[in-house]
Amino acid sequence: MPSLLGPFVRCGLVLLFAGFTCTGSEHATATLPAAFSDLLPHFLVEPEDEFIVKNKPVTLTCRSSPATQIYFKCNGEWVHQDDHLIERTVDPATALPIMQVTIDITRQQVEKIFGLDEYWCQCVAWSTTGTQKSQKAYIRIAYLRKNFEEEPQGKEVALDQEVLLRCHPPEGVPQAEVEWQRNEDVITPASDPNVFITTDYNLVIKKARLADTGNYTCVAKNIVARRKSTSATVLVYVNGGWSTWTTWSSCSAVCGRGWQKRSRSCTNPTPLNGGTSCEGQNVQKSACVATCPVDGGWSEWSKWSACGADCSMWRSRECTQPSPGTGGKDCQGLDLQSLNCTSEQCPQTVSGAEDVALYVGMVAVALCLTLLLIVVVLVYRRKKEDLDADVADSSILTTGFQPMGIKPSKPGVWAPRPRRPPPHSKNSHLLTIQPDLTTTTTSYQGTLRSRHDTTGKFSMTNGPLLDPLPNGSHTLHNGKLNSDPAEFVSRLSTQSYFKTLPRDVANSSYGTFNFLGGRLTIPSTGISLLIPPEAIPRGKIYEIYLTVQRKEDLRLPLAGCQTLLSPVVSCGPPGVVLSRPVILSMDHCSDACLDNWAIRLKKQNYEGTWEDVLLMGEELVSEPYYCQLEAETCRLFSEQLGTLALVGESLHMGAAKRLRLVLFSDAYCSTLEYNIRVYCMDDTQDVFKEVMQMERQLGGRLIDEPHVLLFKDSYHNLRLSIHDMPQAHWRSKLLAGYQEIPFYHIWNGSQRYLHCTFTLERLSLSTCELTCQLCVWQVEGEGQSFSLDFNIAKDTRAVDSEFLLMDSTAAALAGPSAFQIPYLIRQKICSSLDAPCPNGADWRMLAQRLKLERHMSFFASKASPTSVILDLWEAQHFHSGNINQLATVMADIGKQEAMIFLVSDGEC
Repeated sequence: MPSLLGPFVRCGLVLLFAGFTCTGSEHATATLPAAFSDLLPHFLVEPEDEFIVKNKPVTLTCRSSPATQIYFKCNGEWVHQDDHLIERTVDPATALPIMQVTIDITRQQVEKIFGLDEYWCQCVAWSTTGTQKSQKAYIRIAYLRKNFEEEPQGKEVALDQEVLLRCHPPEGVPQAEVEWQRNEDVITPASDPNVFITTDYNLVIKKARLADTGNYTCVAKNIVARRKSTSATVLVYVNGGWSTWTTWSSCSAVCGRGWQKRSRSCTNPTPLNGGTSCEGQNVQKSACVATCPVDGGWSEWSKWSACGADCSMWRSRECTQPSPGTGGKDCQGLDLQSLNCTSEQCPQTVSGAEDVALYVGMVAVALCLTLLLIVVVLVYRRKKEDLDADVADSSILTTGFQPMGIKPSKPGVWAPRPRRPPPHSKNSHLLTIQPDLTTTTTSYQGTLRSRHDTTGKFSMTNGPLLDPLPNGSHTLHNGKLNSDPAEFVSRLSTQSYFKTLPRDVANSSYGTFNFLGGRLTIPSTGISLLIPPEAIPRGKIYEIYLTVQRKEDLRLPLAGCQTLLSPVVSCGPPGVVLSRPVILSMDHCSDACLDNWAIRLKKQNYEGTWEDVLLMGEELVSEPYYCQLEAETCRLFSEQLGTLALVGESLHMGAAKRLRLVLFSDAYCSTLEYNIRVYCMDDTQDVFKEVMQMERQLGGRLIDEPHVLLFKDSYHNLRLSIHDMPQAHWRSKLLAGYQEIPFYHIWNGSQRYLHCTFTLERLSLSTCELTCQLCVWQVEGEGQSFSLDFNIAKDTRAVDSEFLLMDSTAAALAGPSAFQIPYLIRQKICSSLDAPCPNGADWRMLAQRLKLERHMSFFASKASPTSVILDLWEAQHFHSGNINQLATVMADIGKQEAMIFLVSDGEC
């Protein structure tokens, strides 16, 4: 056995028979029991291929059973016996001896044969029967070179075009794995079917989307290192397309030849990221001929008629020569003339028995009318005695019944959410009562005074109600409360529950109310508090406030997909006793689809923590809160006052918030730089009012009508970019192609508004005309485009103050002037509809006709369902004055005759 001589030199012997033990090296040989002497060794563990990383040695392991000896041979040479580490164990199941041998291979050993062949090792195991060899294990030095053989190159591609980015990773052992990144985020083809990576590591985007715009990097990595290629910028652009033509405008001339035009816009789609603009004209003109107006002319007078019994005769003429047409004027003057006849022409009549009968009849009618008038007066006095003792004159119950209007905006000034005038109705006479305009001041017992504050802050926390007001007679002028801020502030400063209530007069409203109720409104915010009649117990007088809190002042605990959907509104004082719910109206910015949202009403308790008090769609009629969610407004029925807010949690990525996009610029520009500010805010009136007030202080001007954008819970950011500026006159100082607002900054609602500024530079001070496209879109979502075309020098007006004062409603109204339906008529309607009717002509039909059938169970839980329905109607239609609609509904229900009687009774 010449191959065995090498390992056993130290023993000085050659093993020629089984069972011999080398006494000089017991760690290398062993004696097998006789029972296993005829077994060949078999390997339990064989050496595996290994890579040497940097200077770390690798360990090879070999395990065999049964075996008397195990040695490693590397590249044809036996490894020295001292380099082996031997462990012996016994298999507990078979009692066979197990031998395990390990060796370490260093980088220097491998480098000695560099360039000759690959370094390999193999172990050999002996038993008394024979030998066995293991598989070869190859040991390589791992590395990864620095330079890519081919790096990706940037591209500009059109929308829906295929994109191919090439990458050949650096040479390395083991071969490097490749992954792609977009804006430092790993691209996963499994989650995006629009992309895939080829076998030679190239990235393919099947159809380019706007969201695919970004910086792409090829990353190669193995066990040694990680290499990144230079970034390749891919810009997905959108070429502009024309929208359809608008209809032709009316002819510019009133009479004769003129022009008419139609237009189209480059918004189908809007060019983005340097895409080409639409070719052709955006306006077409066409000649037109307008028919001239024809003024009417009188015909000749007819002949005089015969002399009648009343000793007069008539003649007439018609406006037919010519008849008025095409907007011409009607004829001026009378179309009928009368003339007294002469005594000869007048027929003579002889008085006789017919005249006596006529006189007797007239006397009888006069007596009947006198008796009827006496009966009506007695009935009226009896009903008047049934009124509350606090009301000194029943005219307070009908005064101010005229529909409340809103001061119209100036021409050319954009107004948020214009209210439609009430449609004309043939039944309007059923509920219309003309007020007594000769009486402008009415006195009654109790306090009805407005409390408007002006500066600083005062506290608002838990505590008792305000001290009782002194009894006395106070004056109500046309239902508006007299303002006395100094007295109100001094009274509030003594209370303990006003510590955090802001004294911002523009965002607060205060008033004093009794059982007749009233209304508090924060102008231009969409926030109001309706206090229905009988909501305050009789004999009680409450001083009530309404204010909108800044969101940064009150931090709501939002988690996960939650977002703030409404302003944070405080009404109080907390703890007042109410006989029936008040109605708090405020804007919200959700898409009003309850399938997409879980919307909760949160209330701040006395300790300052927020708690859920209502889940939309799962309201319980027994709870003190109930809510009707409209498209843009929330109507909250509440039996308790406090600090409230709506918080929404999106149920899936289809949930969307409404954002209002508003553009402002500098009203005065004397330098080459010109700034355009784009505000992104919740679509609620209170935030818009705050931004308008701030821009007014900055001297900014509104340069386009606000747009609304649906911002989805897709985790994608909001991007803003500006395009199509005349390069010969303007340039943008923005280094990147777009600006971006992170998704979470918008979604959590902690900031009331966010804005980006685009700084432009004109190449000459004489340049004043600016035309461009400003685009705002959510990545993989909706977008809006502003087409700007204006002169920066001509219109240098700041934000018009009238724009901020378009809501001229009084902040506090007390008593009947706060309602459209007079108090007496309201009571009559309730008594007529509250009682169940077999044919359904009761409050249930009223709710159905007003499209409130979803809340039937809530109305039915109240002592007077009709009064709650009328409260909601008052909250919805205070500004519109659409009382004709209610009259029409009452007539459809079948209460027309009763309503006529009630109106007549109320007029008495």
